[in-house]
Amino acid sequence: MTAFAPPARTGPPPAATREARGGVLPWLAVPALVIFVGFGVIPLIGVLFLSFTSWDGLGEIHLSGLTSWRAVLADPGLPHALWVTFLVMAASWAFQTPASILIGVFLAGRQRYRAVLAVVFFIPLLLSQAAIAIAYKALLDPNFGLGAGLHIDLLSQDWLGRPVLAFSTVIFVVSWQFIPFHSLIYQGGARQIPDSMYEAAELDGAGRVRKFFSITLPQLKYTIITSSTLMVVGSLTFFDLIFVLTAGGPGDATRVLALDMYKRGFQANLMGPASAIAVILVLVGLALALLLRRLGGRNPDASQLEGA
Repeated sequence: MTAFAPPARTGPPPAATREARGGVLPWLAVPALVIFVGFGVIPLIGVLFLSFTSWDGLGEIHLSGLTSWRAVLADPGLPHALWVTFLVMAASWAFQTPASILIGVFLAGRQRYRAVLAVVFFIPLLLSQAAIAIAYKALLDPNFGLGAGLHIDLLSQDWLGRPVLAFSTVIFVVSWQFIPFHSLIYQGGARQIPDSMYEAAELDGAGRVRKFFSITLPQLKYTIITSSTLMVVGSLTFFDLIFVLTAGGPGDATRVLALDMYKRGFQANLMGPASAIAVILVLVGLALALLLRRLGGRNPDASQLEGA
């Protein structure tokens, strides 16, 4: 044993270790487990059961086998709704991720005024999606909206009446609301990066851009995967904002799978097909979450500070 080696521990393990081995700490997870089972697993089992039934939402529930699944899978509108859902997912991720990283890294600085900006940037996340949709729908009205009031022709277009413009508007509004949340995640991740790494880079003559791409982005690897998982899986549930803003139109340009599920279940009173679509959403979200988890590497407990 060298002079710098720590002394060997010969006594009993610490109290926290003894409690963990004795099964005391795992009991602390019981309330969370009960809530997850009650509000996650049981409703999911119920939806899976309803997908094999015929029910109008009010009368008796009758088993119908695979009738609802055949109706959903044979519907030509399902591939289109699924395609629009993936387009919204990909476009919102491509727009939100770079902006969230830049804003989060910027807010991770030590300047005093950045704390005020962090509060201002976080305000959109506190607003209701329905209220945001109503506000933007009024602002983008070509006759009585912001463009008409300011006499700006560029803003006076039919933003919600043309398929490409309506889709782009949905992506912008969604990103405007949720970029603050992901910026907060990246802000916390950026503040965990040791200053010594940047100091060493400065001694090597690296500038801000070089430090960002050589240090900040690699160290935010697991933060990016976490944020992307929340972003991608969350985009599968976009409903209220799209329902109020475009109602899936014009035509079916913004009719995502969650909106299709609502229209089948609560407008057409077809709870069986609507439940089948809900199961499809769960399976797609689970597959995407597992895929992103695999991208994080084989060791999910690895620290993002692996280069420190």
